[in-house]
Amino acid sequence: MTDQKEHERRWRMALGETEDAEGCGLTDRDIAMSGALDALYQDAGDGKRRAGLSKSAPKVSRWLGDIREYFPGPVVQVIQKDAFERLGLQQMLLQPEFLEAVEADVHLVADLISLRSAMPEKTIGTARTVVQKVVDDLMERLEKKTSDAIRGAVKKAARTNRPRFADIDWPRTIRANLQHYQADYQTVVPEKLVGFLRQQRRLADLDEVVLCVDQSGSMATSVVYSSIFAAVMASIPSVATKLVCFDTAIIDLTEDLEDPVKVLFGVQLGGGTDINRAVAYCEDRMEKPSKTHFLLITDLMEGGDAKALIARLAGMIAQGVNVIVLLALTDEGRPYYDSDMAAKVSALGAPVFACTPDQFPDLMATALARGDIQTWAAGHDIKTIRQGEPDADAGQNL
Repeated sequence: MTDQKEHERRWRMALGETEDAEGCGLTDRDIAMSGALDALYQDAGDGKRRAGLSKSAPKVSRWLGDIREYFPGPVVQVIQKDAFERLGLQQMLLQPEFLEAVEADVHLVADLISLRSAMPEKTIGTARTVVQKVVDDLMERLEKKTSDAIRGAVKKAARTNRPRFADIDWPRTIRANLQHYQADYQTVVPEKLVGFLRQQRRLADLDEVVLCVDQSGSMATSVVYSSIFAAVMASIPSVATKLVCFDTAIIDLTEDLEDPVKVLFGVQLGGGTDINRAVAYCEDRMEKPSKTHFLLITDLMEGGDAKALIARLAGMIAQGVNVIVLLALTDEGRPYYDSDMAAKVSALGAPVFACTPDQFPDLMATALARGDIQTWAAGHDIKTIRQGEPDADAGQNL
């Protein structure tokens, strides 16, 4: 296909102009793909596609099967999101046959959690299966990295000749084995490995990690990721982990951490926000403040007593609690948050920023070792809220 024909093909696909397409390089598959898009973005007469997919569950289920066939997973999720927002398909999530056809991701889990109370009994089993699949995928992706990071921080000053692969000090290993250089292969074949010695005792002495998670609607995906990480950390004997979710009510899910799906189905997404009350609940349950790491995951949109919240956090920091505020724990960019509250919390000396799930294990390892979180964040190109300086770009991408 010539560049000109490929250019015309792409434009026809983008605009949905597949009629009289002979000679333009459009294949039967191209036309079918365009048809799947037209079902959602039908032309309204002004040259632009408009939502036009019927709300019939069987028809939508077949359509979901089509888009999964024609497009990669990330694109499918974007199209699904458009369908939910443009057509109000949330009610279809209450139907098992529809759930079975949907491409599952973190956002879908959040939708299912928010709709749980409206689900008929026959749908809940299917919903749990969908949530379990997403949880299993996330655990596979995040569990090992989290466990390795938390179980032992690398102690740079000590060396061992039996390091784990990830702890090998390659420059020292190469220098120690230069006599084993193999000219034929132009490489060094090491007979002795030199690596870092992991420091286990320091982390084992740390008593408690408390995740206090805002479950208001805007924090939905953060709740999902927080629950997964809490479940992983709860399986590590050297760290005592607690998970508390809140809006205007408080749900302590610590006892359910062995079953992440049960945790997620215990969350009540939506409602108002009383951060101060939740922080007070967590503070009352801290037995050794100087050995407690408190992660408050919230957009800081306080619906309760803001002055009392700042005073309470200041008191916790004065007692030695390692306070960290995450504005979001998501794969997306900067969340919408209260910049004035963020600046006030930062002025107390607590790090305030958003991070991705892939960054969270390293964050926890740094926190447990009482490392400098601000320095860690700077090293990962994470923008933190500076002390006493409201962020003029609050609500855009961090």
